[in-house]
Amino acid sequence: MKEFIYPEMMVHVPVCTNKVPKNVLIISNDADLLNVEISKHLDIESKTISSSLDAIRAETDKSADVIICEMNADAAVIAHISRILKDDGQLSIIHASLDEVQSNKVLMQVLGNYFKVIMPYNLGNGTTALLASKEYHPTADIILQRADMIDGLKYYNCDVHIAAFAMPNYIRKEYLGIIKN
Repeated sequence: MKEFIYPEMMVHVPVCTNKVPKNVLIISNDADLLNVEISKHLDIESKTISSSLDAIRAETDKSADVIICEMNADAAVIAHISRILKDDGQLSIIHASLDEVQSNKVLMQVLGNYFKVIMPYNLGNGTTALLASKEYHPTADIILQRADMIDGLKYYNCDVHIAAFAMPNYIRKEYLGIIKN
């Protein structure tokens, strides 16, 4: 699988959903490829912290427009992420395979306490992430100009962005009432 697909999808999906992102927080122990993708947005500043609750606790309230999280999150982590995000912020977060229904339902229910929209999306590499948004819908509110004007992309574009949210019927049925779109 192409190593550029995952970081492009983790970064550009939430960034191109936010109206005017200025600050991105990356929670990861290996964010090099994610930072390369963020650098393609000249007007966005990014900060990387380690995947630990202590690092997340130290972040300032409402300081990030977008958070990209590569750690398994529990209720405490999600509460701090919500605190750090601005009122219209987006979160792109890894999670267990959609086939692991129970663990995903728990995570999505916790996210539902803080976010208006919670939708899984295909990362293009056989896995999915969750996009959680406090305000904007990832397919209705995509910033088309931003999505198609990013230089140096090999995979992501506005068509891939929208198509990434298409899920088969068995997933829709399994998560009915949990996914918020």
